Amino acid sequence: MSKPIGVATFVSALIVAGAAAAQGMLLDYAADKVIKKFQTSTCEQLKAQREEPKSEMDKMAIDFLRNDTQARVIFIDKIAAPVANKMFECGMFP
Repeated sequence: MSKPIGVATFVSALIVAGAAAAQGMLLDYAADKVIKKFQTSTCEQLKAQREEPKSEMDKMAIDFLRNDTQARVIFIDKIAAPVANKMFECGMFP
């Protein structure tokens, strides 16, 4: 491999790795925000919020998770237990 191609490949790999790290940080931030919301909200607040229309940011996040299976798995794995426990406590599961 010639030197310029090797450098281009290395730079491309760094860009991809940086994007993946940034995506991971954003997923962690979003998951932490959801977990905090469920941990600090009362059952009444959660039930009321469920009826409210989603914000544009929430819609964008949901669309992103629908289109990126790997990101969705990471996100759901992180929030599943705390969110499910709170929903169960609040009678929000059938």
